[in-house]
Amino acid sequence: MRRVFLIVLDSLGCGALPDAADFGDTGAHTLDHLVRAAGGLDAPRLVALGLGHVPGVESLPRVKAPQGAFGRCAERSPGKDTSTGHWEMMGLVLDKQFPVYPDGFPDEILLPFIERAMVPGVLCNQPASGTAVIEELGSEHIASGKPIVYTSADSVFQIACHEEHFGLERLYEVCEIARKILTPYGVGRVIARPFVGKPGAFQRTYNRRDYSLVPFRETVLDRLKKKGVPVVGVGKISDIFAGRGLTQDVHTEGNVDGMRATIELARTQASGLVFVNLVDFDMLYGHRRDSAGYRRALEVFDRDLVELESLLREDDIVLLSADHGNDPTFTANTDHTREYVPILALGKRVKAGVDLGTRASFADIGATVEEALGLAPVGPGKSFLPQILR
Repeated sequence: MRRVFLIVLDSLGCGALPDAADFGDTGAHTLDHLVRAAGGLDAPRLVALGLGHVPGVESLPRVKAPQGAFGRCAERSPGKDTSTGHWEMMGLVLDKQFPVYPDGFPDEILLPFIERAMVPGVLCNQPASGTAVIEELGSEHIASGKPIVYTSADSVFQIACHEEHFGLERLYEVCEIARKILTPYGVGRVIARPFVGKPGAFQRTYNRRDYSLVPFRETVLDRLKKKGVPVVGVGKISDIFAGRGLTQDVHTEGNVDGMRATIELARTQASGLVFVNLVDFDMLYGHRRDSAGYRRALEVFDRDLVELESLLREDDIVLLSADHGNDPTFTANTDHTREYVPILALGKRVKAGVDLGTRASFADIGATVEEALGLAPVGPGKSFLPQILR
């Protein structure tokens, strides 16, 4: 009847990986840099658990007796995007990076999309900041009916459209068309980016949807589901795995709503995995280079974590980690950064003060989840469950 709560603090990297220079991310450190830029971090629970003891973290104090287990994970897969990070976490390590389009999408992709989606053309078609591109092209989009198509350093085909003038369901339809066209190319995600408002005051909404490439190998989620273990995805988890391996999907609108849903599941869920993505760290603060906002969001999460802990049962385990970095002090672009991710483990049976060191892969997290829920991990990750359980 054990429950595992795996919470992904989306983009909370903790230091550049050895190959970060290959991605243009030399010196990146999301956690340290945001704390210093924002003038500190009031997150007493995370500090008490041992966040300041994670290798490479220098911005937070080390406590005399950390109350959780702590460490960091390297990413074996090439890339620094959401799908790569989450898939590796669940045991699917990529051999090659998802394709990216730094010069925009070629006609062999765009022309079939325009024809099948029955739109008069597209706007942008280049790497862009999501907030900047709707501010720049939102009015033209409304007047012309042309979707705004853009990408980033990730393998994404993003489509921004106004919810009222273009239509939300229409946006989802054209995203499904794009997904079918892009699947043979191996593009990681098609993302619906709806927005509302008037010129000068456009705002993106939480009606975003991700249309992921279907995982091409079995994941920890698949194996858990096959064995009858409940697997609940909170936030965009279902989108990231194309619905695969889940028994329940809980849609949320940001971090606060995501933790509200997680706390409610702690009251009601009998057993299994609750897999949570908290998107605001990345979407609202990392990409927008807002260190102060990132700090505030971490402080709110710290308080919500205390409430979640109050509902834990004797055998429950909580794992906190991230899927990549997004250093808000990097100003050359608004892309993710190639970083280690922290790992914190807590629960009534979790040994205090266990140093997990630097793990070779995000997949160690999935292997630990698998073993904690009664399955024998099949790799490639190595479970650290025996190290952390009393």
